[in-house]
Amino acid sequence: MTETGPDPSCSVIWLHGLGADGHDFEPIVPQLRQATAGRSVRFVFPHAPVRPVTVNGGMAMRAWYDILGFDIARDQDVEGIADSQARVQRLIDREIEGGVPAARIVLAGFSQGGAIALRCGLAQRETLAGVIALSCYLLDGDGLSRWSTEAGRRAPVFMGHGSVDPIVPMALGRHAAEALAAADVEVQWQAWVMQHGVHPDEITAIDRWLDARWRAER
Repeated sequence: MTETGPDPSCSVIWLHGLGADGHDFEPIVPQLRQATAGRSVRFVFPHAPVRPVTVNGGMAMRAWYDILGFDIARDQDVEGIADSQARVQRLIDREIEGGVPAARIVLAGFSQGGAIALRCGLAQRETLAGVIALSCYLLDGDGLSRWSTEAGRRAPVFMGHGSVDPIVPMALGRHAAEALAAADVEVQWQAWVMQHGVHPDEITAIDRWLDARWRAER
């Protein structure tokens, strides 16, 4: 956890990708200068549990859910996804109980973490400040109207993706953005020439987007 000042009034819960850990995105905080200027922000970087990952030969690693096959948009670990949703929900509830309202909480994630951020953020009882979903896809996209909530769909979503991503093809990310837009979710979609990672210009775009979200909640 990183706080940019005392008594944070805004929170970002940031979920790492497969095989990484909660420290992976800690270095991004100093780069979010506009979003943190004059604001006390708490950044929460949780660790996913260690579990066997089928597609990686059953090797145990930090993962928000198991990946059962190479068709990552279809072969989904329902129980693992539900477990991670519950874990993230507890983090959101803790922030609210600590005095940060839902309208000033952003749920962010990369790859697997981004998929969980979307799945959890769109199912909230109270509308979050927004969801950042990087290099990811929509879990149970066919059931979006069933599991998402009206409050959840009011949260703006930022989606960024690499145009030559060999791990999560950009088509999956674009399809997710289109599905969300069709469900009347406010989506900002951008792509950069990169593989499965985060581009410096993407961080700049995230910085501006975060600042705009929190300004809107004044």
